[in-house]
Amino acid sequence: MPKKGREKNTANKAKHSKLIAQKKNKIKTKEAERKARLKAIVEKSKTKK
Repeated sequence: MPKKGREKNTANKAKHSKLIAQKKNKIKTKEAERKARLKAIVEKSKTKK
């Protein structure tokens, strides 16, 4: 038989999922920015040679 009444813990799970997604997106953007900076440095060093 299914439970009746309020669903348990769905608000907290939703909030947690949202926060974890924000964290993952932040890490991805930081990695992409770092990669772009390194690529620019490499290009600059190649043009100097």
